[in-house]
Amino acid sequence: MSKTVIRYSESFKLKVVNELESGILTSYSEARSLYGIKGCNTVQYWIRKYGKNHLLNKVVRVEKADEQCEIKRYKKRIQQLEKALVDAHLDLSIERSYVEIACEAANITDINTFKKKADI
Repeated sequence: MSKTVIRYSESFKLKVVNELESGILTSYSEARSLYGIKGCNTVQYWIRKYGKNHLLNKVVRVEKADEQCEIKRYKKRIQQLEKALVDAHLDLSIERSYVEIACEAANITDINTFKKKADI
C-alpha cells in the first residue's frame, strides 16, 4: 500500500490563508473540510510560512524588570531547598546505617528494641 502525497500550489495556499485572514473562513477545520486538506497542521504551517502569524494562538508574557529578578531569586531559592533536601536524605541514610551497625555490634536483631534501650 503506497502513500499518496498531495502537493498544493502556492496560489492555493495563499488563497486559503487570505480567506482565513479576511474572515470568509472562520477556522482551520473549516478550511480543511471545504478544500479537502488532509494534514492536521497544514493550514497552520501555511499561516506561519506566509507571515500571517496573527491568526495563530499565542501566549505573550509581559514582565517588569523587578519581576524578572524576583523569578531568578525564586529559582535560586528552589535550588537551595532542593540541595538541603538531598542533604537531609543523606543524613537520614547515614543515621540508619549507624543504627544498623550498632544493632549488629550489640547482637540485637530488632532495631526498635535497640532504639528503646538507647532511649533509657
